[in-house]
Amino acid sequence: MRGVNSVDLDDRRALLDQLEAYYDAVPRSGARAEDFGPLTLFVREGQGWPFYARPTLAREGVASSDEVTRVRARQRELGIPESFEWVAETAPTLKAAVEQTGLAVHAHPLMVLGPDAPTPEVPEVADGVVLRTVGPDDPVLPGALAVPHLAFADPGTGVGVAGVAELDEAVRSSAGDGSVERSAARIRAGLTCVAAAVQDGTALCAGQHQPVGKVSEIVGVGTLPTARRRGLGLAVTAALVADARSRGVETLFLSAGDDDVARIYARLGFRPVATALIAEPAE
Repeated sequence: MRGVNSVDLDDRRALLDQLEAYYDAVPRSGARAEDFGPLTLFVREGQGWPFYARPTLAREGVASSDEVTRVRARQRELGIPESFEWVAETAPTLKAAVEQTGLAVHAHPLMVLGPDAPTPEVPEVADGVVLRTVGPDDPVLPGALAVPHLAFADPGTGVGVAGVAELDEAVRSSAGDGSVERSAARIRAGLTCVAAAVQDGTALCAGQHQPVGKVSEIVGVGTLPTARRRGLGLAVTAALVADARSRGVETLFLSAGDDDVARIYARLGFRPVATALIAEPAE
């Protein structure tokens, strides 16, 4: 499924240009940008998920391995992850330059739900599970922010070990670090929407979208490992789409973890248009 061209070439080029503008805009609400010529390093201001380096928007020229090395040195100086993110089809030579510096590159299907695609129906969930967008003062917000971390620590679609006890511990361990307050502020400002599948006051699955104008990316959809295989990720994604459309967003996109996950998102109408690449130090 990676790299499949499911739209007209001209439309695809325009779409990828639109996504490039989004990729450049969205970190700027919480990061400063450092110019490295054909690469831009986004450095988070304050606590939270660290950002990354990516190709500079509308800059002529391609990055060499020497320029990648310069950025990596700056990341080490700042004590932040040596990570790069980009779209393979818009920067086709960057992968080789990044790999020459010793980083490992991972590919993910980049999928889009375009403005002409209908808003998918939100699938039904099991009795006792409620889908909702999470407000800034909702007591479930800390759990909704923590559950994707547990999900990504145990990747895949199979039922895992981490459950409610581990989620409660994750919430306790992050209390006081300011992450909930920062997310609440972003929700109030309209920069982030959080949706969750909640049962008995516990977020079993959660995710976010981050609108910029008429474009938004769905990110961080993760299900508590013990609650997998219940359709919760699909339902939360559909709820995020519905919220985004209610805000006037026309184009939604996401990066699937792998082809199996991409097939799940395809059930909501998302179609592959390109390949998202993430580079990080090899383990």
